[in-house]
Amino acid sequence: MHASDRPRRSALYLPASNARAIEKSRGLPADIIILDLEDAVAPDAKDDARMAAIEAVRQGGFGQREVAIRANGLDTPWGAADLAAIAGSGADAVLVPKVSSAADIARYEDALTLAPASMQLWAMIETCACIPQLYPIAAMSAQTRLSLFVLGTNDLAKEMRAKLTPERTPFLPFMSMAIAAARAHDVAILDGVCNEFRDLGVFQAEAEQGLLFGFDGKSLIHPDQVGPCNSVFSPGDDEIRWAQAVIDAFALPENANRGAIRVDGKMAELLHLEQAQRLVAMAERIAAAS
Repeated sequence: MHASDRPRRSALYLPASNARAIEKSRGLPADIIILDLEDAVAPDAKDDARMAAIEAVRQGGFGQREVAIRANGLDTPWGAADLAAIAGSGADAVLVPKVSSAADIARYEDALTLAPASMQLWAMIETCACIPQLYPIAAMSAQTRLSLFVLGTNDLAKEMRAKLTPERTPFLPFMSMAIAAARAHDVAILDGVCNEFRDLGVFQAEAEQGLLFGFDGKSLIHPDQVGPCNSVFSPGDDEIRWAQAVIDAFALPENANRGAIRVDGKMAELLHLEQAQRLVAMAERIAAAS
């Protein structure tokens, strides 16, 4: 399976220093587990957290979930050691913070020279400086291991001095820009975290907003958010039925070489066929992983 075709509905952050939370995560239905060495770990615990993350990946037990480790930035005292350790860890990906330019991606690529070719590079999109650089950053996927963006709305709000409300009004233009840049270069993209983990209604509304914008899934801060997130970002029964009807209709002999047909009273073009095929394939992958 190509990395961009994997279900990535839910990506749960866990402090790499919290062994109990990591053990619990092995039984959670999250598509991605992110062992965090950055924001969730105090400076005096960074080295121990790094060793704990590497050991957790070595022990395995995560099943079909992707496991990523979020490193500290290369401009911090811990970044170089993080990247060197992660390169040989066996993790599926390294998530790097505060990427602001294509040059940043090149620096991280160089730091992963000894990593296996299968290790992916994921980038946090969370700085004001990165906004006008989204397209060239995403374009680096053609010559590096970059394969996924993660929106960092908390850090972006801090830099902008903006209020992070449930509607996320100040960030809507950036969300669209990040998705467009990612799609232009076949880079997957995850929505940022919702800080409200007690009120799952607020969380679900934000997840549905992310789905509306076109995100592949959402990053999470609490295990209780996994189930609702998976539900929002999974194709619904009606969507699957419509998609299958489109596929079946275009497969009929009388519709061969036609660019547009009528399906259940609606117009369907070849672009809808491509969307339908992708949706059904994703639904099958989700079912197979359940």
